[in-house]
Amino acid sequence: MTTGEEHDKRQAIIDHCLKLNNSGLNQGTSGNVSIRHGDGLLISPTSTPYADLTPDKIAYVHMDGRAEGPIAPSSEWRFHRDVLAARSDVGAIVHAHPTYCTILAIHGREIPPIHYMIAIFGGPNIRVAPYAIFGSQELSDHAVTALEGRHACLLDHHGSIAVGTSIEQAFWRAEELETLARQYHGALLLGEPPLLTEQQIEDVMNKIAGYGLTEAE
Repeated sequence: MTTGEEHDKRQAIIDHCLKLNNSGLNQGTSGNVSIRHGDGLLISPTSTPYADLTPDKIAYVHMDGRAEGPIAPSSEWRFHRDVLAARSDVGAIVHAHPTYCTILAIHGREIPPIHYMIAIFGGPNIRVAPYAIFGSQELSDHAVTALEGRHACLLDHHGSIAVGTSIEQAFWRAEELETLARQYHGALLLGEPPLLTEQQIEDVMNKIAGYGLTEAE
């Protein structure tokens, strides 16, 4: 039995797993959510329906890969751990298979600066991490690289990752990322869309510093 802050984090993971599916960002148990805790991370367990999750079923993973809990952690625990290890600014990670993000990822299309809201992700594009089989160290290495200087990325033929200082912020970014992907997909139906310049995105980044879930930062 856990109490206090750890219990709240475990419950927050369950709440956001349920939100993933209820929002349409994910389906089944293919998504996973983690929150930094102590010297490791709490993460949703593998192959467990979200409705069946209870705080004690959330796994704890040490940075050396040792796991604790009645159910093994998500098969994607490696990139959760490695992103947290590489990014001191990240406190939570949301991974899912949103439809439009995944469509673009299947084609290996990064999202260019089609809309000023791309600025909330830290730069003028959303990169695509090269394909590697799920759960592998190779996929983790690709994801860490694709996230350098960014708060989200796509995974080739797979899905998306969004990060934040808190689980609320990471989930907000996951939703905004899928919106951006849907807009890009729609724009492509009319042809290659005109793009904002890197300077225009930088101007937006300077103007909206702190925009969004600032209370989560």
